[in-house]
Amino acid sequence: MAPRIAIPEPTSDEPEYNQRSLPQYVAAVEAAGAEPVVISLSEPQERVAKLLASVQGILLPGSGHDVDPQRYGEARAPETASDDPARATVDELFLQDAFNFRKPILTICHGTQTLNVWRGGALIQDLKTNVNHQPGRGVAEAHPAKIADGSRLKEILARAGESSAQVNSSHHQAIRTPGDNLRVAAISPIDGVIEAVELDSPNHFVVGVQWHPERTYAQSEFSRAIFSAFVQAAAAWQTPPVNSTESGTPEAGTTKAKLLKAEIAR
Repeated sequence: MAPRIAIPEPTSDEPEYNQRSLPQYVAAVEAAGAEPVVISLSEPQERVAKLLASVQGILLPGSGHDVDPQRYGEARAPETASDDPARATVDELFLQDAFNFRKPILTICHGTQTLNVWRGGALIQDLKTNVNHQPGRGVAEAHPAKIADGSRLKEILARAGESSAQVNSSHHQAIRTPGDNLRVAAISPIDGVIEAVELDSPNHFVVGVQWHPERTYAQSEFSRAIFSAFVQAAAAWQTPPVNSTESGTPEAGTTKAKLLKAEIAR
């Protein structure tokens, strides 16, 4: 039986954005062998909780909005887009459920920023670098990504039969400080911008990327391998024992992540 993957609508107020972007996430999940369960942001919380009880993994997609900077203790910069409270509420329900039950998590772009802030991290509100991190949806290989040795992403890259990664890019914000127990899994080697994080836990699949593998699923073996690894983790998921230690418990994760970022940058 195919695992079920919950995906929230990308936005609550931009139907054109949803119509353009959501089908790509759905198609990638289906192609990887899972059943997507799209959840409307207008659903009552009780209904969302009931739907989450029936899935084995969650995917947090991109969005045309930015995370509210007040959530990480900063005033809004002029370049920061509006936030989406309805999306933020549903994302929090998704993340709480997934961490409570160790369900596999894949986050993409805005979803990765949300994961990081939910774990207590902070964001760069507007990137100012000589690397173009938002060249457009049609650019399949915007810049290289240096993948960290020993990371899940490195294993996934190897499964794809590749030794290096070129990624697309469509973000003006990025992770400044990784959240609790999130390790840096990839950086943009030219400017050091964090391009991926993952939970520092061997027993809980949590991978967040700043690029959009759903957009390059057809032409990129690495993109296909990311979704395949996520779906395989969801297919293998089992309800954890009641008294087991939750895998997302902070363990000085921010310090570890900083050290890993420095190591990757060498």
